[in-house]
Amino acid sequence: MGGVAVDDGPSGVKAPDGGWGWAVLFGCFVITGFSYAFPKAMSVFFKELIREFGVGYSDTAWISSILLAMLYGTGPLCSMCVNRFGCRPVMIVGGLFASAGMITASYCTNIIQVYLTVGVITGLGLALNFQPSLIMLNRYFSKVLKKKAPQKLLDFSVFRDGGFLVYTIAASIMVLGLFVPPVFVVSYAKDLHYPDTKAAFLLTILGFVDIFARPICGIVAGLKWVRPRCVYLFSFAMFFNGFTDLMGSMSYNYDGLVVFCIFFGISYGMVGALQFEVLMAIIGTQKFSSAIGLVLLIEAVAVLIGPPSAGKVLDATGKYMFVFIMAGTEVVTSAVVLALGNICCIKKKTEHKEDAEEREELNKMPSQKAEGDKVDSLEVEHFLKDEKNGEVVTNPETCV
Repeated sequence: MGGVAVDDGPSGVKAPDGGWGWAVLFGCFVITGFSYAFPKAMSVFFKELIREFGVGYSDTAWISSILLAMLYGTGPLCSMCVNRFGCRPVMIVGGLFASAGMITASYCTNIIQVYLTVGVITGLGLALNFQPSLIMLNRYFSKVLKKKAPQKLLDFSVFRDGGFLVYTIAASIMVLGLFVPPVFVVSYAKDLHYPDTKAAFLLTILGFVDIFARPICGIVAGLKWVRPRCVYLFSFAMFFNGFTDLMGSMSYNYDGLVVFCIFFGISYGMVGALQFEVLMAIIGTQKFSSAIGLVLLIEAVAVLIGPPSAGKVLDATGKYMFVFIMAGTEVVTSAVVLALGNICCIKKKTEHKEDAEEREELNKMPSQKAEGDKVDSLEVEHFLKDEKNGEVVTNPETCV
């Protein structure tokens, strides 16, 4: 769920819709996989990092949090780089940053150095790869959804929109707990004395289910009856995810964790498929680029707090149950906030918009009627006259 860079590239160039574009699509697929999976995959090494550096779970959780924050919060920076240098140079530099960060991390002697190398440098590199890749797809495939980029990089007038405020508050509460289970589920399995390979396989299960959940949820959200109610579907997805966390707190063996990962993958995929679509439905397409940039900047702060605070709870209690309960409570709370906010703010705004459109249509009707009357009078005049040899003459049979 990274940020989105604004595409100010030339719109007059016709996209090839195929050919080399398929190679670009494959490259973007690989980039997306690395960008989404890497913050979760770091949790596989948490136990080893704890032993190596003598730190707690909260300290190691900062690695994934910083990675996610870099992905979320660097949208404006990526926009400026793409607009100034183009997609290809930015992505090349991003790849070099990501590689350099990981190679340098292998020489780290303390956890602070890991924060800098893996969190900041690799996180920035992944962001510089991921966000321009979205633009590359737009330029190679004209049939994908395109947004008209606004002149301003960030339009702060979106904060005057009540629906946007409700969405931002709910999304910020959600990301406090959304990424906590993937960060800690592998360590949980290791603490239950399961082999490292079996523990890491839990992330494979989660990711595999997520792959199928996203497109299926997107198809459902596009149905004629569901689309006007996509905010409620998003609220359900958030509630489903939080409820899964609460149920996962009662998992005490590997089979229970497998079931948890299956349902978490479904709910996580639903959230990922709906979050930006719902924001666009609330704010509209014209201000979407600014809205998503500001939302992700705010969420970047929340995602910095979530996993480390869960790690603090784990260090204090030594029980994963409380970690999952805290994450589930936060995500369920966000679902309730969005659902109630939709009833109080978003739905009313939509109804007012529909009323305004209806009034505009009614205002157009008199002018359309006048035009219709004019057309009718011309038809009558044409009926009353005949044309002979290019000249209009009066027909005595119809002349009044």
